[in-house]
Amino acid sequence: MRIALDVMGGDHAPQEILAGAKEALAASDTLDLMLVGDLEAVLKYWPEAKSDTRIEIVHCDEVIEMHEHPAMAYRKKKNASITVASRLVRDGEAQGVISAGSTGAQMVAALFEIGRMEGVNRPAIASFIPTLRGPRVILDIGANTDSLAENLRQFSWLGKIYCSVALGIADPRVYLLSNGAEAEKGDELIQKTHSLLAEEEGLRFCGNIEGRDLFSGDADVVVTDGFAGNIALKTMEGTAEALFAMMKEAFMADARSKLGAVLLKPALRKVKSRLDYEEIGGAPLLGVRGLSVVCHGSSNAKAIRAAILKAGEWVDSGLLAKLSAHQFKPIVSP
Repeated sequence: MRIALDVMGGDHAPQEILAGAKEALAASDTLDLMLVGDLEAVLKYWPEAKSDTRIEIVHCDEVIEMHEHPAMAYRKKKNASITVASRLVRDGEAQGVISAGSTGAQMVAALFEIGRMEGVNRPAIASFIPTLRGPRVILDIGANTDSLAENLRQFSWLGKIYCSVALGIADPRVYLLSNGAEAEKGDELIQKTHSLLAEEEGLRFCGNIEGRDLFSGDADVVVTDGFAGNIALKTMEGTAEALFAMMKEAFMADARSKLGAVLLKPALRKVKSRLDYEEIGGAPLLGVRGLSVVCHGSSNAKAIRAAILKAGEWVDSGLLAKLSAHQFKPIVSP
């Protein structure tokens, strides 16, 4: 399979992006990469890439920066790395695109270069939540900060299908993120969405879930708008980082604590691995006609490696075909 990698996107591009690409190639015998970005920058950090038969370098001289308005930058920079990489997916030259650059720019490029699946009004970014029962799915985590109840209804089906394919859960339990478990809780959007999901045939909708219960694993799929979802996910990431920082401080307090840290180190490493976003690497943008994987802006080589390998798994699983096979109820945006 062939994956297009935006080597210019991200806080640590291109060095960390290319380092992750090297590691991914070493870990997979079936993977080919299209490195999309400035040729000189690529060869500076990876001179051997030019002669590697599993690599194709696609030169482009523009980058959409994090501070730029995504839609305006897309119109002005037709040769931007994320645009070119998405175009490669559209044209069938690559089976997926990966970027750690501007999420907004990747969203725009996916919509206008790759296109939406039939019936899907707005795509959603789906990520994994580390829970007591293993990873579970949450969406949307940032593609749409302002959504309609009908959008969240579509997100529920995107999440259900993705969860069944990616996690092997045949009939996932779908919950709606709210400020209370009762059906009448939440703002107007949540209440209206609750009513819609309760009437969806074939959807195992189990009601509302509060933020404090996200780690329980009771919900296989958590549905929310991109604003709340992004805050929830980043709060979880920040909590995990702060927790381990506090534990490290406590373990270094005295000799007895240091000894305890040595004994607990293997167990703590396992826990950290379950909470570390770098182990997952990226999140797919569900609802577009090609695989577009969104990575954290601060992604390092480890995260990029994981994202590339995970993208390969999603391609092999037939995820896109299974999503496309669903008959999404079209909606009309105001």
